[in-house]
Amino acid sequence: MKIILSLLFACITFTCHAQNNFIKKEKWHWNNASKQDTSAGYVQVIKVDNILYISGAVSKEVTPEGIRQVYQALEKSLKSFGATFQNVVKENLYTTDIETMKKYNSVRKVFYNGDFPAATWVQISRLYMSESKLEVELTAHLPK
Repeated sequence: MKIILSLLFACITFTCHAQNNFIKKEKWHWNNASKQDTSAGYVQVIKVDNILYISGAVSKEVTPEGIRQVYQALEKSLKSFGATFQNVVKENLYTTDIETMKKYNSVRKVFYNGDFPAATWVQISRLYMSESKLEVELTAHLPK
């Protein structure tokens, strides 16, 4: 009897732990009904708890207009869950031309309105889409 009770307790404990392995994910993907891109296999924004993980927005050029377009796309991604750039806590920027990005950094700064996140900027040889020259991804926190 003691062995049976021990096995039953172990099964209940395992079941409880197994059920807790799933997390609730809310998704947004450019107003796409499936809320994800199945050909490339990604989602533009995924919300887990109060955190937004925002896939990179890209531009084919590192110019003031190209940078502005990237940040406008990111702004739309943030707004999909009611957030703004003031909710952004981390920015990762990838470019094939870091010096030009540094030159036009003022365009990016406008979106943050003086409330800058932690940031990492990296020069790379190419991006997923070979014609792209700039990609920026964000992590944002929503109020609890």
